[in-house]
Amino acid sequence: MSLVSVELRNIPGTQAALGWAGGHTLVVDRPEGKAGGMGLGFNGAQMLALALGGCFCNDLRYVAETMGVSLGSIEVSVSLTLAGEPMVASDATMTVRCETRDGSDPAPIIARASEGCMVGNSLRRGLPVAIIAAG
Repeated sequence: MSLVSVELRNIPGTQAALGWAGGHTLVVDRPEGKAGGMGLGFNGAQMLALALGGCFCNDLRYVAETMGVSLGSIEVSVSLTLAGEPMVASDATMTVRCETRDGSDPAPIIARASEGCMVGNSLRRGLPVAIIAAG
């Protein structure tokens, strides 16, 4: 078992948040004009779609290396459907295109990456989320 932690804090002078893990950072915000948002960063839905697609991109590389195949270009597009009140992600679709440097069929790599994608598997199975108000 492994534990991953990230931190987020408000950015002074804005209503956006700066998130970080190790030396990597990103900005989370709402669209300009929405609940004080200034459009400075990604919103939650975009973050979820990026997490899914980004994890899959990494898994394509991991799987290809395990199979002894070198990948060239990778293109992943993620569409996330939002619905309901409160709004939830109700469906996600990834379209994947990748090239192998030796010209072999990338379908087995895509299939194995799909089986092992941590974010994809977590979303498919459901994930308990605890929210604790710190005093």
